[in-house]
Amino acid sequence: MEKVVIVGGGAAGIFAAIGAKQLGAPVTIIEKNNKLGIKLLITGKGRCNLTNIGEIDDLIASFPGNGPFLYSAFYTFSNRDLITFFESIGVPVKVERGGRVFPQSDRAKDVMQALIAYLTNRGVQIVLNTAVEGIKAENNRVTGYVAGGKFYPAQALIIATGGLSYPRTGSTGDGYRFAQSLGHQITPLEPSLVPLEVKEQWAKELAGLSLKNVKVTARDANNRTIAEEFGEMLFTHFGVSGPIILTLSRFVVPVLRNTGEWVKLELNLKPALDREKLDARIQRDLNKYSRKQFKNALGDLLPKALIEPVIGLSGIVPEKFCHQITKEERRTLGELLQQLPLTVTGARPITEAIVTSGGISVKEINPASMESKLIKGLYFAGEVLDIDAYTGGYNLQAAFSTGYVAGQAAAKHLGYC
Repeated sequence: MEKVVIVGGGAAGIFAAIGAKQLGAPVTIIEKNNKLGIKLLITGKGRCNLTNIGEIDDLIASFPGNGPFLYSAFYTFSNRDLITFFESIGVPVKVERGGRVFPQSDRAKDVMQALIAYLTNRGVQIVLNTAVEGIKAENNRVTGYVAGGKFYPAQALIIATGGLSYPRTGSTGDGYRFAQSLGHQITPLEPSLVPLEVKEQWAKELAGLSLKNVKVTARDANNRTIAEEFGEMLFTHFGVSGPIILTLSRFVVPVLRNTGEWVKLELNLKPALDREKLDARIQRDLNKYSRKQFKNALGDLLPKALIEPVIGLSGIVPEKFCHQITKEERRTLGELLQQLPLTVTGARPITEAIVTSGGISVKEINPASMESKLIKGLYFAGEVLDIDAYTGGYNLQAAFSTGYVAGQAAAKHLGYC
């Protein structure tokens, strides 16, 4: 019996197996690690942000660039279908801020255990500790793969090897190499959803400080707005990270690459206040602590760790008494609280990115089946494709949906339906 062969046992590969198995096809997953789903286990800080509850158009809009490619996959296997599937295998879910969907247990381990049980109970063959070395094709049809120096025939083969991010999970770019050897175009590979490095030493000295409900605006060297985000961020020993920084990186990294110039971040620590209301708030605090020194009067406005850097940037003498602060100094402080400047010098390496931007050109992939337009019987799914989204569960949904579609199409290619 001809079987569907899946190279890669991550999110996309697992759901490719599920899709193929539901049509009755024999399935083999080949994984070079000693277990399936290693990257899935660390997503969402180990909680596993499975998907997002938004409408399909909202999901598509969260994939800058090639989002429309995913319409067919998302309609074939939607976020609602995914939730129904997980609940059917004993993984109830919950919805959190921003429409993010997590397992109720908050344990990615529970997700993986349920998926592995599903696969094994349905007879999916799982081959671990085996690295595929190449894919073979003749007359524009896939013929098989090479592993351990030996050729194995296959008429339906799915590449679900991931990108270049988190190489310790097995994502080392194998799929790009396989695709390129068969004539596929690979769009430039870059880190996406990646922390950013900054020039300012004071920011690095705040490592570990988390800020909530702030707005960050990214501007290019000509002061044009690149993008802005509201939410939570984190200072690190090299610069900044956290949800809104990761999302901004999707826009900042191409600017850094294309211009070779710096990018400025403006941190608005008080986005809920307009300039006049903020000035009134500062004036109230200065009056409240009028007999204190300026350096001891900002505890109501700022986290303790931020007080010294803000005072330094304001140019106001720290020992000055609050009743001596001038209107101009007060205005300067207000501007600083809403436009705290940082200079981005670069992004962290692609190995530290959550996902890879770029990949196999979707122009060469049939969006309804994930089959190669160049090689019959060859399919691609997940991060190996040139699709990447913002944070919020979108990238995993794309892996699940494209995997499922590829699995079903590969099974039908072999005559199962």
